[in-house]
Amino acid sequence: MSRTDAGQSRDRARQALARDVARLVRGDVRFGRHDRMLYATDASLYQVEPVGVVIPQDVEDAARVVRFCAARGVAVLPRGGGTSLAGQCVNEAVVIDFSPNCRAVGEIDAGAGRVRVEPGVCLDALNGEIARRGHRLFFAPDVATSRHATIGGMIGNNSAGARSVRYGRTVDHVESLDVMLLERSGEARRATLGPDAAGVEHLAQRIAQIVQRSAPVIRERFPTIVRRNSGYALDLILDQLDAGRKPDTLNLAPIVCGSEGTLAVTLGATLRLTPTPVARGLVVASFASMGEAVAAVNPILATAPSAVELLDETVLRLAARSAEHAGALDLLPRVRGRSPAAALFIEHTAEEDARELDSRFEALRGALAGAPVARVIEAGAVARAWALRKAAEPLLHGLPGLRKPITFVEDTAVDPARLPEFVERFSGIVAAHGTSAAFYAHASVGCLHVRPLLNPADPADRDRLRAIATAVADLVREFGGSLSGEHGDGRVRGPLLERFFGPELVRAFGAVKAAFDPAGLLNPGVIADPGPPESITERLRVLPAQRPIVTPQVETFFDYSDQHGFDGAVHMCNGAGVCRKTSGGTMCPSYMATLDERHSTRGRGNALRLAITGQFGDTPGRPAWADAQTARTLDLCLSCKACARECPSHVDIARLKAEFAAQRRASGGRTALRDRLLARVRDLNRLGAAAPGLANAAARWGVTRGLINRALGLAPARSLPAFGRPQTQVRKTPPPSGAERAVGLVIDCFTGFGESEIGADAVRALGAVGCTVRLIDAGCCQRPAVSLGLLDRASTRGARFMGAIADAAARGPLDAVLFLEPSCLSAAIDDLPKLTGPAAQRARRGAPMPAVGAPMMLAEDYLADRLAEKPSLRVSSPAGPDVLFHGHCHQKALLGPESGARLLRALIGDRVKPLDAGCCGMAGAFGMTRDRFDLSMVIGGLALFPAVRANPGAIVAASGASCRHQILDGTGRRARHPVQFAADILCPVGDHQEGR
Repeated sequence: MSRTDAGQSRDRARQALARDVARLVRGDVRFGRHDRMLYATDASLYQVEPVGVVIPQDVEDAARVVRFCAARGVAVLPRGGGTSLAGQCVNEAVVIDFSPNCRAVGEIDAGAGRVRVEPGVCLDALNGEIARRGHRLFFAPDVATSRHATIGGMIGNNSAGARSVRYGRTVDHVESLDVMLLERSGEARRATLGPDAAGVEHLAQRIAQIVQRSAPVIRERFPTIVRRNSGYALDLILDQLDAGRKPDTLNLAPIVCGSEGTLAVTLGATLRLTPTPVARGLVVASFASMGEAVAAVNPILATAPSAVELLDETVLRLAARSAEHAGALDLLPRVRGRSPAAALFIEHTAEEDARELDSRFEALRGALAGAPVARVIEAGAVARAWALRKAAEPLLHGLPGLRKPITFVEDTAVDPARLPEFVERFSGIVAAHGTSAAFYAHASVGCLHVRPLLNPADPADRDRLRAIATAVADLVREFGGSLSGEHGDGRVRGPLLERFFGPELVRAFGAVKAAFDPAGLLNPGVIADPGPPESITERLRVLPAQRPIVTPQVETFFDYSDQHGFDGAVHMCNGAGVCRKTSGGTMCPSYMATLDERHSTRGRGNALRLAITGQFGDTPGRPAWADAQTARTLDLCLSCKACARECPSHVDIARLKAEFAAQRRASGGRTALRDRLLARVRDLNRLGAAAPGLANAAARWGVTRGLINRALGLAPARSLPAFGRPQTQVRKTPPPSGAERAVGLVIDCFTGFGESEIGADAVRALGAVGCTVRLIDAGCCQRPAVSLGLLDRASTRGARFMGAIADAAARGPLDAVLFLEPSCLSAAIDDLPKLTGPAAQRARRGAPMPAVGAPMMLAEDYLADRLAEKPSLRVSSPAGPDVLFHGHCHQKALLGPESGARLLRALIGDRVKPLDAGCCGMAGAFGMTRDRFDLSMVIGGLALFPAVRANPGAIVAASGASCRHQILDGTGRRARHPVQFAADILCPVGDHQEGR
């Protein structure tokens, strides 16, 4: 049979399998290649295409899938957040994704300290729900991925986290597991694994026999440190037998914890909860070298900390480049006037009285022998510090160059007392192979996350990878440590288990696997029968079929030098899954609303990588610009730019999405009439503003509105923005006498033709702080064209826009060029300056993108700066209702969360309440269209609408026109622009005060 015939036969079998599964379940069945490939990677080095993907509607759906696959002999891979670092989340199997729907938190028994949960609930969501129900309890293992790590995944991985020195691992907090077990007959059945072994007595006896046979070797070869997570937990079964437990009564839950989905499929868990401490205290200590920091760990442990976390110079340097985390570095004390080369984050816990922390701090100061320390007390500062620590792993993927800090020896653990010597020997192995490494660690338990810098696409570096892995395995065994402290074996460490444990224990692992999974269908090839050491570098993401994946040469529109070239941008996503969080920040609004991997930043990043590197499409190796499925995956991206800020790897999906759309058109794709019209929003608004009364009446008339809806693809339920007099026709405010500065104010497409009162208020407010205002009518900033991927148009007309602003600035000295609309400013300072790639240059016939010789900023931020410079100008308004401030996504992404809020705080003090409400869901034309309206409103309903409705007496402020429109449609409340508050307070006119 030819390769083509074999492939067609597999496709037919897969289609038949998909049809059969679809008849069984209520959830989604996704066996198309695009969907499969989105699940072919996790946060590891590997890429393995699954058989198909099932997203069960509930755990009963999942049970049906397991029974079906067991009967058919089809492999199964249960999956949580897909953030595994060792490759255990990818396999040729039917992937069951529990994370979207199986997220229920059952009744909490506060007296017993127990809760029953489904496997798809995330750790932070679980602890948040426990707190919401009024209990001072929590699930103690606290992994760095807590916002997106599922409980099922934590059980499969036996996760631990920063506080494991105090709270241990997940296995220490599992009461019982509700699982699917596979039988030799080809059937699958539900069972409960826990203190009561009813229904699994025969299986318990078999496991007892295996462990008893190997008991001497288990005692000899298994590490005794806290953080041990390699192989199956035979030692925990032996502990039960040593304690006198009868073989047929064994609690088998501990051996399933850490089994990486190879022994059973977890459908639910009863977890033990821990009382919430009265207080926690954080101290940051800085050091001049890694060696000094590691040497300080054991003296610190004598003070009984609940966490000691290590960050090295590489992580700290990358954090300094991160807009999201750079501010946390201010918490680190300097070492002899210089930035530290390493830092320790040291936490103590008070169980009964917060004053306990004072004595712990004094003891710690003595233990640190003069090292610079800072006690972090303010809650926001503590949160920033821990956010930095949790971002260490994904931050490393932003390191420039072809060599990246990769995961293959990143999880060793040894006795903390031997950590200094171990670090020195480990560093020597890395250096001997011609590279360096980044270090961060759970230092309190000797668990090191070491990332050697290698390029897996380079054959010589693949040889180094295997050599370093082998040498480190020998070193860890010498030190009595564990190959894995928490990340598991997966594909990267499984091949070294025999070298580490010896053949007898590896045979015991195989026997355990056969007892639980006789047909070998659960995540096959992981832990048991993992393959030879050479397989560590097989099926890599950069070499999935042992053929290198190369990003083709593309004449791009955007410049990607800030992301190490187009190839760097395409491969920037490392799969860490930070974008899969469901609360806090803005990234990723469509994922928060859908809980669909396809509509996460990671899903889009994977789709783009696969399409651009030719892994989709009919011609291998050539970009699949015409791939309809990739276009569909990108369609629900709101281009909010949050990923460029909040993703620790700085994945910029908005830019890549626009590039992909532009390249698709350039290669023969058509441009829809809707997109052509929406790109000309300024022309449409100018036309409506010529006769606003008539235009508004026509837009409200059913027949006319129907025609508009059809032409632009608008949602009938969406209101249309009202037209007003153009800003150039609004009555001018006389220039202030004795004006000190001149500023330019750009007339944008919305405040210029619909909300011209905002422009007038901006002129008044600027005049009140001593500024003469010149209105700049530069045309459209091309934000709609950029977002729609019409980059040839944006390249040429954007140059005219920038040129007009540059000319205005050149006609006389301007202190700044100001914008009222954040998305217009973001076009001017972020998108248009990057439209300098070869395709953009060609569109402009070689003409450069003009540069503006004056700072460009938001009007509200300029006003805040002026008030800070001259406190005498400040006329505060302390009395009155609260003001809820919602920042525009681009404003938060490019300027930070304080943009806009600073002005309001200067004017009204603590009455301003900035909302952590993510994206409003409108995103310009996105929320206007028929096919995206419902999603737009769901996004708004996640946090923004509830926050506004919960404060009926508050005034709402928002900088973005789209945000104000969405707030009106979603809550019936009219939001005001921050400059309007400044105008009312700094130069009130008559009785016009802060309005609603």
